[in-house]
Amino acid sequence: MESVESVLLSDGMDEEEIPAPVSTNNHSSFNGISQQFSMKHHRRLVPSGIAPKGVHELLECPVCTNSMYPPIHQCPNGHTLCANCKTRVHNRCPTCRQELGDIRCLALEKVAESLELPCKFYTLGCLEIFPYYSKLNHEAICNFRPYNCPYAGSECAVSGNIPYLVSHLRDDHKVDMHTGCTFNHRYVKSNPREVENATWMLTVFNCFGQYFCLHFEAFQLGMAPVYMAFLRFMGDEVEARNYTYSLEVGGNGRKLIWEGTPRSIRDSHRKVRDSHDGLIIQRNMALFFSGGDKKELKLRVTGRISKEQQSSETGVSVPNI
Repeated sequence: MESVESVLLSDGMDEEEIPAPVSTNNHSSFNGISQQFSMKHHRRLVPSGIAPKGVHELLECPVCTNSMYPPIHQCPNGHTLCANCKTRVHNRCPTCRQELGDIRCLALEKVAESLELPCKFYTLGCLEIFPYYSKLNHEAICNFRPYNCPYAGSECAVSGNIPYLVSHLRDDHKVDMHTGCTFNHRYVKSNPREVENATWMLTVFNCFGQYFCLHFEAFQLGMAPVYMAFLRFMGDEVEARNYTYSLEVGGNGRKLIWEGTPRSIRDSHRKVRDSHDGLIIQRNMALFFSGGDKKELKLRVTGRISKEQQSSETGVSVPNI
């Protein structure tokens, strides 16, 4: 029989309402975005005389519907497709069934080279425009790209902005939500020798107007099981550096303390766990903290989230707790 108790230590913070979710699937059309950027930046996004939507459609692979990048292939009748899909269609044009051969559509590649296009995350707030061939690299690291769901208990494919993910965690994954910057959790496991690669618990904290994911879990490290706790920040890497956290576990007159900076949820749960960036408790030590009888695991983990503040006099960061 296993049980988990969560006790929130009050730190005087009032409960705040979780913002309403914002959908990330409502994207403007390419044509509308191009016109807005043309008016705002007074820059030409496509060669003169060619409709933006028409060029966009020309550069769309008819098989995978993704944007095409060199080498762009064409059949003898002029139908185009991307290099990845050329092998998928067994060297046959998907439009007219002619054999494709090795004909490059150099004209379309040249047209693409002259384009400047908005980031596809324009509707999420990115106002940058890029040459066609640089756009893809930017979008892979764009600060406005959606975040993946931080829940580690299942392979969840949901993505979105932070308010949307907070609501998703609460409503769909039934994650416990707390307001405050301190925590006190007690874990009881009846058979500590049975360790599965599964998350024990995920708790979300609303602290300093931001959201943090507190993970507790057991997993196999080499031949021995370990217990681990770590914090992830629901935001980007740069903003995560404004915060620190501490975790403490102990018993029988001994204690372990971990202090660090929360990792952004841009880093996957597995990446953080496998880097051992958190409080790690070996099984023997965990049993010692539990009383030493080796029959039941009883751990109490406490912690605090702090915000770093820049000192105006020295320029040194000092914690604000």
